[in-house]
Amino acid sequence: MALNARLDHRKPLVFDTHELGRRPGAQQRLTREIEATRDLGIQGVIGVPEGAPLELDLRLESVMEGVLVTGTARAQAEGECVRCLEPLELELDADFQEMFSYPDADDRGRPKAEPVDDAEEDEDMLFLEDGLFDLEPVLRDAVVLALPMQPVCQDDCLGLCSECGARLTDDPDHHHDATDIRWAALQGLAGSLEDGEKDEMSGEAPRPARANEKQEK
Repeated sequence: MALNARLDHRKPLVFDTHELGRRPGAQQRLTREIEATRDLGIQGVIGVPEGAPLELDLRLESVMEGVLVTGTARAQAEGECVRCLEPLELELDADFQEMFSYPDADDRGRPKAEPVDDAEEDEDMLFLEDGLFDLEPVLRDAVVLALPMQPVCQDDCLGLCSECGARLTDDPDHHHDATDIRWAALQGLAGSLEDGEKDEMSGEAPRPARANEKQEK
């Protein structure tokens, strides 16, 4: 990944490491409560609403290669049960750890002898810029990994009735008397035969027979 461009230290997810220094082993703990940024979750499924309170608990550790950031993000996520479509809420604890490398050091923490083209850099690497780092992409990935891909309001949610949409958890005995379409034609034929038998029992000849009698007269 290319070096960050003009990080703004006033943004809530941009952190300054100048107080930490570059002495390996130095540590610094930070806590910060911010408003959640947009798209913090699984779109259309579940996520932390934009503007909702989000707590960050971070530990910054100076190492040879850069600054190792370990932390936890806590917030309340909102979504929809995939079975019954009812709204749901859950407490989110997302743990993460990421290395932010010094731009002037190689993978062994030593100063680079010669500049290296961006194309040759590891695309997965994140870098410090003037002692600053942006936690937003790391936080977004951590939140997505911590959220359920198919959230449910409760583990034993029965979902919705496929015929009328009723919530089955509210009425476990809910059901519909369904007719097998494979027998529908036979049931119609049986009904016709029963009607014919009733006509015979009442003494009335079938309609075609009565028509023939009139023609003979």
